[in-house]
Amino acid sequence: MRSSRNGNGSDVLVIGGGIIGLVTAWRAAQRGLRTAVADPEPGGGAARVAAGMLAAVTELHYGEQLLLGLNLASAARYPAFAAELEAASGLETGFRACGTLAVALDSDDRAHLRDLHALQRRSGLESEWLTGRECRRLEPMLAPGVRGGLRVDGDHQIDPRRLAAALLTACERAGVVFHRGRVERLSVAGDRAAGAVLAGGTELAADQVVLAAGSLSGRLAGVPDEAVPPVRPVKGQVLRLTVPAPYAPFLSRTVRALVRGSHVYLVPRENGELVVGATSEETGWDTTVTAGGVYELLRDAHELVPGITELPLTETLAGLRPTSPDNAPLLGPTALPGLHLATGHHRNGVLLTPITGDVMAELLTGGEPPEPARPFTPRRFPSPAVSVRQEQPA
Repeated sequence: MRSSRNGNGSDVLVIGGGIIGLVTAWRAAQRGLRTAVADPEPGGGAARVAAGMLAAVTELHYGEQLLLGLNLASAARYPAFAAELEAASGLETGFRACGTLAVALDSDDRAHLRDLHALQRRSGLESEWLTGRECRRLEPMLAPGVRGGLRVDGDHQIDPRRLAAALLTACERAGVVFHRGRVERLSVAGDRAAGAVLAGGTELAADQVVLAAGSLSGRLAGVPDEAVPPVRPVKGQVLRLTVPAPYAPFLSRTVRALVRGSHVYLVPRENGELVVGATSEETGWDTTVTAGGVYELLRDAHELVPGITELPLTETLAGLRPTSPDNAPLLGPTALPGLHLATGHHRNGVLLTPITGDVMAELLTGGEPPEPARPFTPRRFPSPAVSVRQEQPA
């Protein structure tokens, strides 16, 4: 499907070059749409901070059973998606079918994990309860005090930074045009989205616009109030450590736990990197790495895996998750004709990358989204939270 309304512009302009914007652009270009992406640094965004857990089962939360269907549908797409992307880009994505182990460190944690296991079973999910001894047999570096755990062989991982790099290259090879500048405002003509204007004044015309700017999606000037996405930033701090050769293999799979009410996870990469995260902080637009955040992560990770304190600390970083009122993504058309949203993925942006690309490509070519995505239309919020549109701090 190719439009002719904007002969000198694009069929689709994607505002935002993170993994969600890039996968949308790649899939749109594959459908034959003339596609452009506007972003000062495409390939960046929240993915630089994400650990890359593809954890549809162990990420299940009470009240999010509807989101579970979308997460599972995307997780099922991942092996084929990663293989296709690697072939298209010539780059590795770091996809690993390694499984996840969720463990309990005390009686309260054990009770919580038992409740989660029951919820998983009621939801038709596959997970196996293990004793503490069985957990340590799988992962010998675990603390002796581990009281039990859940083995989930279907929850895997990918390297978000490699994923972003592969998507960027795949987009370039598919003919996507990149405008490396900050979008200042949305262009509207005849009560329809018509493109965007960059900070330097360059006008970009497009038949359809996809707003995929992460937590900044609610701040774009020119968007009518009724179409402003109700997204807010939720801060997450993560650490990266390096596992020297004498310690390898340190962990064989993703390990996560609830430690005194705080969630912590350890994601081992094949290249020796170990990602530890993540805090969840409602601190607005602050991206400061704090001593308290680093301390809490290291403290909880040490209780889980005592040997972690012997590893070199190579990076500390903080980023902002784009979060909607129900912690679920906003996918599809808005009240303004021609303007679509692909944002609000919260903690599931990496997991939902494959299905987001498929959904947006289908909508941009006049189709209908697959069944699991239909509940996540932006129009499920009748009164948009226009208060999210504030001045960007200097």
